[in-house]
Amino acid sequence: MTEIKTSLGLVKVGSQVELFAAAAALGTARFDPQARRSLLWALSGGATPQAWYRWCVEQKAIPPGLAAAARFTVSDERGVPATNPESNFGNAARQLLDPLGVPPAHRLAWPVELEPAPAVARYTEEVFRVAGFGRAYDVCMLGLGDDVHIASLFPGSPLLEAEDGRFFAAVNVPGKGLRLTITPSGLRACGLIVVMVLGAGKAGAVRRLFQGTELPAAAPARMLQSCAARVVWLLDDAAAAGLA
Repeated sequence: MTEIKTSLGLVKVGSQVELFAAAAALGTARFDPQARRSLLWALSGGATPQAWYRWCVEQKAIPPGLAAAARFTVSDERGVPATNPESNFGNAARQLLDPLGVPPAHRLAWPVELEPAPAVARYTEEVFRVAGFGRAYDVCMLGLGDDVHIASLFPGSPLLEAEDGRFFAAVNVPGKGLRLTITPSGLRACGLIVVMVLGAGKAGAVRRLFQGTELPAAAPARMLQSCAARVVWLLDDAAAAGLA
């Protein structure tokens, strides 16, 4: 696996299997069974994380002690119940948390049954209860959209232009509906951010991000430059073609 230091964080380039193993290792390395508080691990949505979930289960890549003690959530969510196949947390639960035997009490889902403002307030309270006030996730996994979005921070999002210190927010995304998401302030309060990007279809977004000069309002993932010391990018060879 090749490592490249960039202004957006450490980039690791390798095969899919190498990257899957690296993602599991980066997360599990943050786990301390003697710690006074639980590790809070935020998973992501999309096809790549689901493939990683299946790999983790097949390879037993998440230690039983971590699975039993850590708290799990997702970095953003659609306004649908967990039973809906579009639910990020629902997919994580079905494909990773259930097979690992993660206790129900250790699953921190966005309260999508509430109206947006109360949902954000309750979720924020729960995160602070686990992580400590003023802290977000210990491990935050993200993907990279074709439009260079991360979590539910899309180009032109008001959350990118008028930061008010909130770690989490609800936002209506044109054409996509209600989203509940971590904000730029929340990302900067995470202990580790791992962004996994696979496939030739992502090379253009990688090129635009690493070679371009757009501001976060147009290329949201560029906001990670403000916390680059805690960001690790996992790119396969096809996606990494955009670095050249």
